[in-house]
Amino acid sequence: MDEQDNGANGGEPYANGEDTTPAIGLISQYVKDLSFENPNAPAVYQNPAQPQIDVQFNIGSGQVGEDVHEVVLRIDVRAEADGQVAFIAELAYAGLFGIRNVPAEHIQPFLLGEAPRLIFPFARRVLADAIRDGGFPPLLLEPIDFAALYQQQALAEGQPAVTTAETGTA
Repeated sequence: MDEQDNGANGGEPYANGEDTTPAIGLISQYVKDLSFENPNAPAVYQNPAQPQIDVQFNIGSGQVGEDVHEVVLRIDVRAEADGQVAFIAELAYAGLFGIRNVPAEHIQPFLLGEAPRLIFPFARRVLADAIRDGGFPPLLLEPIDFAALYQQQALAEGQPAVTTAETGTA
């Protein structure tokens, strides 16, 4: 077996000191883009109707350096009451993840399933604060099982399902 086969040496460093142990770590997280619109203020505060809230999620990832990937969790919220827009909030929250010595087939399931789960609580807080600062009750989003959503999408597209637990990130 060649040196690139991570199982060749049982995850132990080679004699030359090369570390072959799989490793994943969160390097940094940050607000990439944040927008809050309150187009009908102050009239919207006079409307006693409870707004209908639509929340949409989107996850993207890309490699930004050697062994470094960026995961962007986008959350779009639109609230309307009686056909009038109460507010629109859009957040792109990102995390940089270092991924080393992980088999290629496990990287995408981690980036689109496990990584969003790790940064979601922070994105949820940023979004809740922005909505509260806009004069509305904070939107408290329930936790989301991104790994299950990834698995469903992979199966729907005919791809083999790979659990993120196999990457050693559990």
